[in-house]
Amino acid sequence: MNNFAILPVRRFAGSSAAIRRPKEVAYFSYDDNHQFHLDERSMCYYYPPKLGADLSKGFDTFQQLDDTADDHLDSLLKTIIDLERRTSTKCTADIVTWRGMMTKAIPKQLQLEFDIMADFMAWRRTACKLPKVDLPIIKDANFLSFIEENHEHRLESKKAQHNQPSRPGAPSQDLMAYWGYKFETLSLITDQWDPTSREFIEGREDVVVNNYAQYCSVVKTGIGKAKMVLGGEVDALWDSKPDNKDDSINWVELKTSAEIENDKDMLKFERKLLKFWIQSFLLGVPKIIVGFRNKNGILQRLEELETKNIPTMVKKQGRGTWDGNLCINFTASFLDWLKQTITGEGVWRIRRRERSPVIEIFKNEESGHGDILSREFIQWRTQGSVNGDEDVEAAKARLLESINK
Repeated sequence: MNNFAILPVRRFAGSSAAIRRPKEVAYFSYDDNHQFHLDERSMCYYYPPKLGADLSKGFDTFQQLDDTADDHLDSLLKTIIDLERRTSTKCTADIVTWRGMMTKAIPKQLQLEFDIMADFMAWRRTACKLPKVDLPIIKDANFLSFIEENHEHRLESKKAQHNQPSRPGAPSQDLMAYWGYKFETLSLITDQWDPTSREFIEGREDVVVNNYAQYCSVVKTGIGKAKMVLGGEVDALWDSKPDNKDDSINWVELKTSAEIENDKDMLKFERKLLKFWIQSFLLGVPKIIVGFRNKNGILQRLEELETKNIPTMVKKQGRGTWDGNLCINFTASFLDWLKQTITGEGVWRIRRRERSPVIEIFKNEESGHGDILSREFIQWRTQGSVNGDEDVEAAKARLLESINK
């Protein structure tokens, strides 16, 4: 077993490690039935919601996605296959994962003024040395690290959170989670402003809330020496996508938070900002719009935050509970250590135990890929095609054989 020390966090202080600006290279959508599509059909646009709206309205008709199935990285891998088909170029990186997995890599210990309160977290990771073949799209042999969340742990965590009793008189965990989805529904339109009718905009309070539909952006980015391909949901566009694909996209992230009434509330919000910042920073989302609500879920006000300015705001105007450069340097060091530590085949686990000052890495399976890689992706990378009549097991065997060599 190998350990990465989190403490002392001051060793990560200093100027920020090099960052590669996230660039969208692909995208996909889940529709209102949560069916996968290689298009932009679920992309939405931001239009300010009406203040005073009741975020609890419609809770009884909420169409909530059942996310208990283990979808692995399947949608992300399908999108990478399509990207490689279209460009005739293999998508290379050190790490391929969902944005949420990278968000979890930042421990709570990096909030400098607080005791160690690290949550147990487990990832599964497989390193596959891809073989040389005679097809241009996969002509190089490279290490790729595919990281996904431990499914069993995720379900246990959700169950524990759901069963957590609310304070007397406080809303339930389910209702407060709904407030976030309701705020998104109140803030989104399906087309740009001009062609959207006033009737649609003013009728958003009565729309049935559905969290099935999502637009997911796939970006190439990098922190320190690690190059990454990340996929994650983005909420909305501020205006429109630029014609030049090298230009930044004006995405908007939508968040809700309790109204700040005292120093304790301010401290809590500042800690929340760390998660807001990391999530948006990783996908290149430049703007975060926070809807502040009262204890009864009534929308009170909106605040626009520029993602790049949040660390400075926390440092100069807040309590300085976290440091942006320190977070980036920690991530750069951890990812570099990850690359150097995992050099062989099999399935590995990345784990951080509760209150532990270290992140552990150990091998969970000596060979194989632990179902992290889809059959479709294995076949594509070994043969350069996806054919339903092809013997997928034979393709898998060829991939594993190449790893063992």
